[in-house]
Formats: sequence, C-alpha cells, structure tokens
Amino acid sequence: MQIPNLETPRLILRELCETDLDAYADMSADLDVMRHIGTGRPLSRPEAWRSLATMVGHWQLRGYGMWAVEERQTQTMVGRVGFWNPEGWVGFEIGWSLCRAVWGKGYATEGAQAALCYGFEALSQSHIISLIRPENLASRRVAEKIGETLEGTAEIMGGEALVYGIHRDRWKTLQQ
Repeated sequence: MQIPNLETPRLILRELCETDLDAYADMSADLDVMRHIGTGRPLSRPEAWRSLATMVGHWQLRGYGMWAVEERQTQTMVGRVGFWNPEGWVGFEIGWSLCRAVWGKGYATEGAQAALCYGFEALSQSHIISLIRPENLASRRVAEKIGETLEGTAEIMGGEALVYGIHRDRWKTLQQ
C-alpha cells in the first residue's frame, strides 16, 4: 500500500519506517509524553518497536493510520499524528503525540488539521473523534483548535477519556 505524504508549512506527515525507531523509542520512553497515552506509562524499547509495528500494520489492515511527523527544516521525526481505529474501538479517531522538545510550537494542531482534511476528503469519513484523558489540557486545546467539541466520555484502556468529535458538515463550515 502506498501511504500518502501530507505537507504543511512546517511539517511533512510521512510513512513511519524502521529508521524512526530511535526517535520513536526516545519519545515513548518519556513519562511526560506518555502519561496520557494508552496505559499512561513509558514504553521500553521493545514495546516501542511493537507500537511502531502496530501503527505500520494499521495502514495495511485499514488503509489509513498514523503518520510520522517530520520537521521540514530539520528533517527530524518529532512525533506521530493520524488515525486509529482498531477492532472494537470507540470510533474513527484522530490522535497526536509529539516529542517534548517541540511542545508549544503548534505542530500538533498543524499536523492534526492536515490529517483531519485527509480523513474527511480522501477517506470520506462523516465523523471523526479524539479520545483524550480529562487531565490532558494541551490535547483538549488542540482538539478545540481543529474544531472538535466535547461529545461525551468513554472507557478506554482502564480509564476515562473525553470524547471530542467533529462532523464533516461542521468541518466544511469551518473551512470557509
């Protein structure tokens, strides 16, 4: 499967690959990055490898998934953004996770906006959600910046998540 690249003024969203493992493992080992993701704990290098492989496989099984976030200027992989919808999941989710070194630069919003556009236009999704731990204020702000609104709560991976979402019609209105 050919995974498309998405480009923004400062970022390239591209296929995750094996050469991303060092950067991905470093990001996944950081408690501050991981506290709101999955089980809320850092991942060992072998766990990061399995996570990376799972995201690559998601593209093969579903035809969409997470992209590596690469800074255009430095050509450095600084995170991931994209879609997640494994069997039994709450819904078609857009998510993001970035290395702490680039927090506060607006990359999560910039990457999520590009991915959201792809989800509605190329994948013809009618509704996209984000599952965010209540205490993750930064991700809640990103969700709101891309037009998502709080729709409810869900139980995921042993904890409560807020369900933010946006319908295609609202997204189209916000693009005008």
